[in-house]
Order: sequence, then structure tokens, then C-alpha cells
Amino acid sequence: METTKTKASTKALVLGAVLSALVVILQMLGSFIKLGPFSVSLVLIPIVIGAATCGVKISTWLGFLFGVIVLASGDAAAFLAVDALGTIVTVLAKGTLCGLLAGLAYTGTLRLLNRSGYRKINRYVAVLAAALVCPLTNTGVFLLGCLLFFMETITGWAQEAGFGTQTGSYMIFVLVGANFLFEVGLNLLLSPMVVRLLRIRNKEI
Repeated sequence: METTKTKASTKALVLGAVLSALVVILQMLGSFIKLGPFSVSLVLIPIVIGAATCGVKISTWLGFLFGVIVLASGDAAAFLAVDALGTIVTVLAKGTLCGLLAGLAYTGTLRLLNRSGYRKINRYVAVLAAALVCPLTNTGVFLLGCLLFFMETITGWAQEAGFGTQTGSYMIFVLVGANFLFEVGLNLLLSPMVVRLLRIRNKEI
């Protein structure tokens, strides 16, 4: 007979598999929706759901899978043409760290609030923390990768776009600005849905 712990682990693996499929589908759909030069990332919410319902290991896997699909979809083609290794490192790192840090943000916030006695709002705040950390990491690691591997090329893009020597402004307002705002807004908008899923899983409703 399965123990409670084994059953919980099995449920987490099954949900992780479902979320993995959802990551693939949403990333492929998102490749058709562009804000600026890049496709939008619709997969951050499944990563947040994974962080909240399955734990850090599953959310890290989902983030890594996100990176793999970005590379496979051709969305990073412009960067692959410049520096293939730098692109692979950047894309896989930002995806994996999205999942890892979202998972750590959720569990860390939940533990902190539980110890502080804020149990009524603990899950909602923990989900919000993960929902914010995910796009911040996605964008932040991408910008770091740009600084490490692609600055010469991006400087040329900025000049061609009329930004002159203001490469930083080009990176913020053209490369990542619209996508970042979209990702943050979508995550915050759907955060209550994640909390609802948590309550269903824990049979609180």
C-alpha cells in the first residue's frame, strides 16, 4: 500500500508531466505573438504553478524545458547566428533559473509567512512572489547574457534603430521592455488562479 508521501510524490510527477506538455504547447503558441523583436513568453505561469504545486525540482525542470523549446522554435535564431554557444548558455540559464528561483521564492515566502503567523494570506503572497521573480529572472539573465556575449552586435542594432550610443536604452525599451511588462502583467493577473488550484489540490474547497 502506498504511503501518503509516495502518493503525493506520484501526484507531483503526474502534474509535472501535464505542466511540461503545457509549457511546450504555450511556448509554440507564443512564438506567433511578438512584442518587439521577440515572441512573448506564455510559459511563465505553468512554471509558477509548478513551483507552487510540485516544488523546486519540478519548477526547475519546467524552466529548463522552456529554454530548450525556445532554442528549438527558432526564436533565438538572430542570436544563434552571432554566438551559438553564448545563445545556448543564455537561453538555458534564464529558463532554468526562472524555474529554480520561482520555486525558491514560493517556498521561502511561504515558510517566512507561516512563521510570522500570516497563514490566511501566505499562499497568495507566496504565489505573487514567485510570479514576480519568474519574469524578473527571465529578463535579468537575458540582459546579462547580452552584456557577456552580444554587446558588439547589439550596439550595432541600436545605432541602426536610431539610438546612437544609447545601447542600454535600446536594450530596455526595444529588446525587453514590452515583453517584460506583458509577462509581469499576465503573471499577476493569473496569480489568483494559481491560488485556487492550490486550494483544490489541498481539498480546501
